[in-house]
Amino acid sequence: MKNRAMWNKSLNSCSSRQNRPGIVLLVTLVLLVMLSALGYTLSSRVAAQRHREQYIIDYQAASYGCDSAVRYVLAELQDINVPTLVDRPNEPDFSDLFHLSEVEYRELLTEWAEKGVYNRIETSSDRRDVNAVNDINDINDVGSAGETDNIGGVTDFNDPNFLVVRGPYGPPWPLVFKPVELKIGSAKVRIEIEDENAKYPLGWMLLGDKEVHREASAGLETFCEWMDVNSAQVDSLEQELEEISKIKRFRLDFKPITKTTRRTRRISRGRRTRVRRSRSVTRTIAPASVHIADFAKLFHSSLIDAEALAVPTIVSESRKESALKYMGLWAADKVNINTAPRQVLEAAFAFGGDADKIAEEIIQRRRIKPFEDVEDLRKSLFRYSVSIEKCEKYITTESDFFTIRITAVSGVAEASIVLAVTKDDEKIEEIAAISG
Repeated sequence: MKNRAMWNKSLNSCSSRQNRPGIVLLVTLVLLVMLSALGYTLSSRVAAQRHREQYIIDYQAASYGCDSAVRYVLAELQDINVPTLVDRPNEPDFSDLFHLSEVEYRELLTEWAEKGVYNRIETSSDRRDVNAVNDINDINDVGSAGETDNIGGVTDFNDPNFLVVRGPYGPPWPLVFKPVELKIGSAKVRIEIEDENAKYPLGWMLLGDKEVHREASAGLETFCEWMDVNSAQVDSLEQELEEISKIKRFRLDFKPITKTTRRTRRISRGRRTRVRRSRSVTRTIAPASVHIADFAKLFHSSLIDAEALAVPTIVSESRKESALKYMGLWAADKVNINTAPRQVLEAAFAFGGDADKIAEEIIQRRRIKPFEDVEDLRKSLFRYSVSIEKCEKYITTESDFFTIRITAVSGVAEASIVLAVTKDDEKIEEIAAISG
């Protein structure tokens, strides 16, 4: 028994000596896995930190590019008179593109390319240097259709693949100028200016008069019907606008905010006689644009379900249509009959009647020659003069309300800002801005 115990002890000792390398190997493997995991964690954290630091640097560069572009474009606009409309007598009109499918849109371009009307544009004396892609004054430049082809380096305006339908100012609707692209530091900046008077003003639905509200509601329904917005969405939008009207009523003639105070002055005459003289003093606290800024903030707040209105109705490589694209959310109060598309024109003339007939007449006549003023419209469409007179305070022939959309990209960061401005022959006034 004693010998057997000694024998077993010897076997166990030998077995433990044989297993020792395996244990060491296992421990080594565990340590290596732990070290590699620790190294991966540290490297990931270092990479993430570097990414955050680089993003901060890129975002600062993009923000600087945005701010610089705002100063640049405002300075340039100060030197430009009210944007000039281009002649488009033999070109397809931009008015009905919003409801054309991509197949119908391409068929339209093919039809007009076969007519060769774009040759007139290419050889026109008012066409400027197509290489001046950053010239904000170049309103007649149609280079946005594609500056060069793949062969000769010159755009073939008879090839429908290189054509776009020009808007009232030259670039596609609602752009006022061809988009400007700049390099500011490390940021690539793109500037787009849109005509807000060419869009349907949502503020009309907030006018206080019941009869006016009924007509405005009819115009909105007409607009939404054109844009394939269903009745449930229309009802929802009207309810949202009703809630905004409880906060503040919209007006077509906002006045500056003033405050009147009464100042009293004592005048002594002798020892006992005292005479008090008082007068009213009125001073301006804030300009009329403050009201417009208030509505611009309300329209861009969560009170309006913009996502539902932004649902695309048509999407292609060159176009993206939605109801929101044609809606004015910056509190413009008039529609420019020379630059508004069909559905906006019909909504505007719902205030007077014969909206579809007047819109069609305007679309056909303005391609030949833009209307000079509302009186010119009344004379040209004399048989509709009564309806036009009812709509006179809702329409104009010269835009003065614009939005400036600036996007700056630097590295992986992007900064953007949309600035609403009004412009007359003398100055530009900033209304509101939204940064992204």
